Amino acid sequence: MPRYKSFTLLCAAWLVIVMGSLGSLWAQDNSEPALHIDVPTKLEKANVVVDFGHAVYLGDALFALGDINLLATDFHDWNTKGQIVMVFHGDAAYLILDDETYNSNRHVATGNPYKGLLNGLMEKGVQLELCGATARGNHWGNANLLPGIKVNVNAMVRVTQLEQEGYTLIYQ
Repeated sequence: MPRYKSFTLLCAAWLVIVMGSLGSLWAQDNSEPALHIDVPTKLEKANVVVDFGHAVYLGDALFALGDINLLATDFHDWNTKGQIVMVFHGDAAYLILDDETYNSNRHVATGNPYKGLLNGLMEKGVQLELCGATARGNHWGNANLLPGIKVNVNAMVRVTQLEQEGYTLIYQ
């Protein structure tokens, strides 16, 4: 009996040590490293135009949509006065198509997987515009677009206009 009791105590001690080690490893994996912000920044007033002519992906996600979502969230959280305008054109223009036109353009049957992100941006006050020249070149009309998308005459003219009005250009 003493051998059995010693073995049980040894197993229990081993289990406590292993669980304690695993617990500290799990805690390390779930914790964020310390980050000190050296340059605190807050925008009180800003107007931004995003020239979105190229679809750049990070894995399956569109890099620019994440960036602009972060900017729009910061604008909202900081009560920033101003506006964000995204001008879609070129090979990124398909992102603002309705489900049926998206399927036809991209040769898929999924519908537009970006509409939720784009609707979220519009809900945060981001104005989404499509280049009229790109729309004409692709034979798209207003009915082919997601609700809320505005159409300008030409992306380059619109970006130039907004820059002349003092908007900061972000090129994606």
